[in-house]
Amino acid sequence: MATGLTLCNFHIEKAPLVGVLLGGKLVSWTSKKQNSVSTSTAEGDYVSAGSCCTQVLWMRNQLLDYGFQLSKIPIFCDNTSAIAIASNPVLHSKTKHIEIRYHFIRDHVMNGDVELHFIPTEYHLANLFTKHLDEKRFNQLISELGMLNPDA
Repeated sequence: MATGLTLCNFHIEKAPLVGVLLGGKLVSWTSKKQNSVSTSTAEGDYVSAGSCCTQVLWMRNQLLDYGFQLSKIPIFCDNTSAIAIASNPVLHSKTKHIEIRYHFIRDHVMNGDVELHFIPTEYHLANLFTKHLDEKRFNQLISELGMLNPDA
Protein backbone atom coordinates (compact mmCIF):
# COMPACT_ATOMS: atom_id res chain seq x y z
CA MET A 1 0.00 0.00 0.00
CA ALA A 2 1.77 3.14 -1.18
CA THR A 3 -0.13 5.75 0.80
CA GLY A 4 -1.32 3.74 3.78
CA LEU A 5 0.10 2.69 7.08
CA THR A 6 2.24 -0.42 7.07
CA LEU A 7 4.10 -2.19 9.79
CA CYS A 8 6.96 -4.60 9.98
CA ASN A 9 7.96 -6.56 13.00
CA PHE A 10 10.91 -8.63 14.05
CA HIS A 11 12.62 -9.57 17.26
CA ILE A 12 16.17 -9.91 18.46
CA GLU A 13 17.14 -11.35 21.85
CA LYS A 14 13.59 -10.96 23.19
CA ALA A 15 13.58 -7.28 22.16
CA PRO A 16 11.07 -6.86 19.32
CA LEU A 17 11.69 -3.97 17.00
CA VAL A 18 8.63 -2.30 15.50
CA GLY A 19 8.89 -0.03 12.50
CA VAL A 20 5.91 1.92 11.18
CA LEU A 21 5.84 3.24 7.65
CA LEU A 22 3.38 5.88 6.50
CA GLY A 23 3.26 6.69 2.82
CA GLY A 24 6.26 4.43 2.35
CA LYS A 25 8.40 6.40 4.81
CA LEU A 26 9.60 5.28 8.23
CA VAL A 27 7.78 7.48 10.75
CA SER A 28 8.05 5.53 14.00
CA TRP A 29 10.14 2.78 15.50
CA THR A 30 10.52 1.22 18.90
CA SER A 31 12.28 -1.64 20.65
CA LYS A 32 11.27 -3.01 24.03
CA LYS A 33 12.42 -6.17 25.74
CA GLN A 34 9.72 -8.82 26.06
CA ASN A 35 8.59 -9.59 29.61
CA SER A 36 7.94 -13.25 28.90
CA VAL A 37 9.95 -16.27 27.87
CA SER A 38 9.06 -17.58 24.42
CA THR A 39 9.35 -21.32 23.89
CA SER A 40 9.59 -21.01 20.10
CA THR A 41 10.35 -18.46 17.41
CA ALA A 42 6.68 -18.60 16.42
CA GLU A 43 5.65 -17.55 19.91
CA GLY A 44 8.26 -14.80 20.01
CA ASP A 45 7.13 -13.47 16.65
CA TYR A 46 3.48 -13.70 17.76
CA VAL A 47 4.24 -11.58 20.82
CA SER A 48 6.15 -9.16 18.57
CA ALA A 49 3.18 -8.94 16.20
CA GLY A 50 1.02 -8.04 19.21
CA SER A 51 3.44 -5.22 20.03
CA CYS A 52 3.15 -4.05 16.43
CA CYS A 53 -0.61 -4.15 16.68
CA THR A 54 -0.71 -1.90 19.73
CA GLN A 55 1.64 0.60 18.07
CA VAL A 56 -0.24 0.71 14.78
CA LEU A 57 -3.63 1.07 16.49
CA TRP A 58 -2.30 3.97 18.53
CA MET A 59 -1.03 5.63 15.34
CA ARG A 60 -4.35 4.96 13.60
CA ASN A 61 -6.18 6.73 16.43
CA GLN A 62 -3.81 9.70 16.13
CA LEU A 63 -4.43 9.89 12.38
CA LEU A 64 -8.21 9.75 12.96
CA ASP A 65 -7.87 13.10 14.73
CA TYR A 66 -6.60 14.50 11.42
CA GLY A 67 -9.41 12.95 9.39
CA PHE A 68 -7.60 9.88 8.03
CA GLN A 69 -9.69 6.69 7.98
CA LEU A 70 -7.59 3.52 8.01
CA SER A 71 -8.78 -0.06 8.14
CA LYS A 72 -7.19 -3.45 7.58
CA ILE A 73 -3.73 -2.12 8.29
CA PRO A 74 -1.14 -4.67 7.11
CA ILE A 75 1.39 -6.12 9.52
CA PHE A 76 4.21 -8.03 7.84
CA CYS A 77 5.78 -11.04 9.52
CA ASP A 78 8.23 -13.65 8.24
CA ASN A 79 6.85 -16.44 10.44
CA THR A 80 3.84 -18.33 9.06
CA SER A 81 3.24 -20.07 12.40
CA ALA A 82 2.94 -16.72 14.20
CA ILE A 83 0.47 -15.58 11.53
CA ALA A 84 -1.55 -18.79 11.99
CA ILE A 85 -1.69 -18.33 15.77
CA ALA A 86 -2.93 -14.75 15.38
CA SER A 87 -5.47 -15.67 12.71
CA ASN A 88 -7.01 -18.66 14.51
CA PRO A 89 -9.24 -17.93 17.53
CA VAL A 90 -9.16 -21.58 18.65
CA LEU A 91 -6.91 -22.34 21.62
CA HIS A 92 -4.57 -25.24 20.85
CA SER A 93 -2.44 -27.26 23.24
CA LYS A 94 0.73 -25.72 21.78
CA THR A 95 -0.48 -22.17 22.47
CA LYS A 96 -2.37 -22.56 25.74
CA HIS A 97 0.65 -21.45 27.78
CA ILE A 98 0.80 -18.05 26.03
CA GLU A 99 -0.41 -15.36 28.41
CA ILE A 100 -3.88 -14.06 27.57
CA ARG A 101 -2.70 -10.47 27.16
CA TYR A 102 -0.68 -11.49 24.11
CA HIS A 103 -3.85 -12.62 22.33
CA PHE A 104 -4.82 -8.94 21.94
CA ILE A 105 -3.88 -9.14 18.26
CA ARG A 106 -6.40 -11.94 17.57
CA ASP A 107 -9.34 -9.67 18.33
CA HIS A 108 -8.05 -7.01 15.98
CA VAL A 109 -7.39 -9.52 13.20
CA MET A 110 -10.94 -10.87 13.62
CA ASN A 111 -12.39 -7.33 13.68
CA GLY A 112 -10.54 -6.44 10.49
CA ASP A 113 -8.50 -3.67 12.10
CA VAL A 114 -5.24 -5.28 11.01
CA GLU A 115 -4.22 -7.97 8.53
CA LEU A 116 -1.19 -10.19 8.92
CA HIS A 117 0.80 -10.85 5.76
CA PHE A 118 3.70 -13.19 5.19
CA ILE A 119 6.89 -11.67 3.83
CA PRO A 120 9.87 -13.86 2.96
CA THR A 121 12.83 -13.27 5.23
CA GLU A 122 15.03 -12.09 2.36
CA TYR A 123 12.61 -9.21 1.67
CA HIS A 124 11.94 -8.31 5.28
CA LEU A 125 12.99 -4.78 6.22
CA ALA A 126 14.12 -6.22 9.55
CA ASN A 127 17.22 -7.54 7.81
CA LEU A 128 18.58 -4.02 7.90
CA PHE A 129 18.83 -4.34 11.69
CA THR A 130 19.45 -8.06 12.11
CA LYS A 131 21.66 -9.33 9.28
CA HIS A 132 25.06 -8.62 7.79
CA LEU A 133 24.23 -7.20 4.36
CA ASP A 134 26.27 -6.37 1.32
CA GLU A 135 26.28 -2.73 0.25
CA LYS A 136 23.71 -3.24 -2.53
CA ARG A 137 21.13 -4.90 -0.26
CA PHE A 138 21.79 -2.39 2.53
CA ASN A 139 21.13 0.52 0.17
CA GLN A 140 17.96 -1.18 -1.15
CA LEU A 141 16.56 -1.54 2.38
CA ILE A 142 17.54 2.03 3.30
CA SER A 143 15.66 3.18 0.20
CA GLU A 144 12.59 1.06 1.09
CA LEU A 145 12.52 2.64 4.55
CA GLY A 146 12.52 6.08 2.95
CA MET A 147 15.84 6.95 4.54
CA LEU A 148 18.59 8.86 2.80
CA ASN A 149 22.10 7.56 2.39
CA PRO A 150 24.40 10.38 3.57
CA ASP A 151 27.08 9.29 1.08
CA ALA A 152 24.75 9.54 -1.92
